[in-house]
Amino acid sequence: MEPERRGDDGDRPPSPFVAPLASYRFPYPCPTVNLVVEPRDGANQRDSRPLVLVVDDEESYRQALASGLSQEGFAVECAADGHEALRLFHRIHPDLVLVDVMLPDQSGVELCQRMRALAPVPIIMVTAKDSEVDVVLGLELGASDYVPKPFRLRELVARMRAVLRRGVASSAVANDEVLHAGPIRLDNGRREVTVDGGLVDLSRKEFDLLALLMSHAGQVVTRDRCIDRLWWDQDLADTRTLDTHMKRLRRKIERDPANPRHLVTVRGVGFRFEA
Repeated sequence: MEPERRGDDGDRPPSPFVAPLASYRFPYPCPTVNLVVEPRDGANQRDSRPLVLVVDDEESYRQALASGLSQEGFAVECAADGHEALRLFHRIHPDLVLVDVMLPDQSGVELCQRMRALAPVPIIMVTAKDSEVDVVLGLELGASDYVPKPFRLRELVARMRAVLRRGVASSAVANDEVLHAGPIRLDNGRREVTVDGGLVDLSRKEFDLLALLMSHAGQVVTRDRCIDRLWWDQDLADTRTLDTHMKRLRRKIERDPANPRHLVTVRGVGFRFEA
């Protein structure tokens, strides 16, 4: 039986779904959902369910969706805005993200770009905006799929599972990827870098910076993107920290660090890796 639906003058929010499944029977307002996420690493065995991060500023929607997805076999974490979503994204390493386009502190499209710059996690954009332009924009900027509101829970779950199946294959390739350009070889799986066959000792930040640039060889990677990727948890007032790491990386990689051949600076924009 469907829960009672109220209009704009009612004291209960309408369901975010077209027709909530009778088996879920969650009344409105929804009770608080206490979600516990096992650590992704460590001695304790983590929750084997796919972990989903739901980003939406409507509390009733988040709670209803968390309840429905939990019964469908997903572990769920929720965020009310982009800032909280990024903090959780780095802490819990979700398997899938559901992002609403209309967020209070930034657009969902911008949040999608930032998340995709950090990790190849599949993202489904969920929004009331369903014009062709919005769909194309969301997909071109990194979204894996696009679901307009209102939607049926079963349809959303089917799309989520399809995206996760595609993501398993692509993430496995990314984690084991070996990048080879000229004398430089970078092994993501082993986190090793060799130059002319000799192993180079890089710090974690230096390795991540080189991996970011090599994975976009021939393309300019902006300073802002480098900072978002490497120093997401810090508010850097300037880019001197980035420049310092680039200098150290050049000393270890380049034959002539003063005249770099591979790690090229694009003035006023960022850096480009040249093979």
